[in-house]
Amino acid sequence: MLPMLLALSGVGIAVALFARGDGGTAVSLLVLFLVLAVFNSPLIFPGSVDAAEARRRSADDGRPVVYWRPGCTYCLRLRIRLGRKAGRLHWVNIWRDPDGAAEVRAANDGNETVPTVVVEGEPHTNPDPAWVRDQLPASR
Repeated sequence: MLPMLLALSGVGIAVALFARGDGGTAVSLLVLFLVLAVFNSPLIFPGSVDAAEARRRSADDGRPVVYWRPGCTYCLRLRIRLGRKAGRLHWVNIWRDPDGAAEVRAANDGNETVPTVVVEGEPHTNPDPAWVRDQLPASR
């Protein structure tokens, strides 16, 4: 929803600015809004699952669980720096899963600080992406 709103807002603002004859600003703002839409898009992050499913999958395959939310620059940094390996983690969008948000609050003194990465049941708040990559099981 957020990416759509950003894209539509950008188009609306750009059209209004073009109508006023301010094409340069219109193009700049349109590009900015579209970039924000892409970075908040579910296409950037692997498909999210709910917290219970992520815990179950992690118990089965040993892969870390990443609790994240759209618009979080630290989550985006983690996702980009993990590259293709990001798909090997279990991602939980805390804005869509109240149980996931509760787990993050429990791990962070009541704050919804993300990314929170859970490895073998132990939460790690905003860990270094290289460390997260090292936590992935080698055989999978």
